[in-house]
Amino acid sequence: MALRTPPLREAHAERGAKFTEFGGWDMPVEFDGIRVEHEAVRSAAGLFDVSHMGQIEVSGPDATELTNRLTTNDVAALDAGDAQYAAITDEDGNIIDDTVVYLLPDGETYLFVPNAGGDGEMHERWTSRRDEWGLDAVVANATEEYAMFALQGPDAVATASEAAGTDLDDIRRFTGRDATVADTACFVARTGYTGEDGVEFLLPTDGAEAVWHALADTDGTGVQPCGLGARDTLRIEAGFLLAGQDFDIESNPRTPYEAGIGFAVDLDTEFVGRDALAAATDPEETFVGFKLTERGVPRHGYDVVDTENRIIGEVTSGTMSPTLDEPVGMGYLPTEYADPGTDVRVVVRGSAKNARVHSLPFYEP
Repeated sequence: MALRTPPLREAHAERGAKFTEFGGWDMPVEFDGIRVEHEAVRSAAGLFDVSHMGQIEVSGPDATELTNRLTTNDVAALDAGDAQYAAITDEDGNIIDDTVVYLLPDGETYLFVPNAGGDGEMHERWTSRRDEWGLDAVVANATEEYAMFALQGPDAVATASEAAGTDLDDIRRFTGRDATVADTACFVARTGYTGEDGVEFLLPTDGAEAVWHALADTDGTGVQPCGLGARDTLRIEAGFLLAGQDFDIESNPRTPYEAGIGFAVDLDTEFVGRDALAAATDPEETFVGFKLTERGVPRHGYDVVDTENRIIGEVTSGTMSPTLDEPVGMGYLPTEYADPGTDVRVVVRGSAKNARVHSLPFYEP
């Protein structure tokens, strides 16, 4: 099957980007090197094309009830312009996907963002459940209609404000509002996936090139374009989950409590998986971070063992942290090993390397 492409795929190629397949999309993985891009986000600002993320719109009289029944948080609590992190779970309470749900400024339309490649499955899930429950809601897969950019870093909001010609610093964390950039109507939300302050832009695909260049060129020297490689090292430092790696409904099913996102579960609402989760608030394994205390880099799939070399878990994400200059990883361990400071080992290419459990995130601005 042909890969899906973001609207600026050719512009990124002309800029010299390297590409990788991710979630069925052909996406830029790096422009000028992962470390350069990573450091730009930590010290100033970086601009990511994240148009591979899904966009599902839900509207109509029963839009709130439908979305509340299919996400773990309470979307009824949202005011116009608010955003909310949530999980989408199966009947057993395991995470199918995680998402951000926006109530757009019209106060009537929900827009939620499934992970890359998950838009078709989520659209089918919402429409089939709507029909099964006899609810009155319109569900549209708008993924191909939107471009999505993330401007992240300590200078991001000032840069975005300059491009928009209006102060965007009044947008609170996990809220958003409409703004115009390069004559293009955008929804701008103060959300992100790097651990830094910043904003994300949702806009029609035909305005993508103008908005990208307006954001990249505002200060006269240009904002660093960034690819998925830096996005991964940044999110690991921030302790954020990656779908398909830190949880996977087929190969590594995990509940929100195991994955450390129990804060996104509201047991006072009725949603698919609610009863199973109500009985699973005290899991036997939990998501932790760890740092290697000797040379080696933890990678996805490596075993984690105790000090007697008994396997107790597996690395789900790992990297050499560009900010900390230390090898860091994350994964699920039995709760008796989860306390920060606990000694464990990570098996790197057949050799058990000493490591120590560390609280998440590894890095905070």
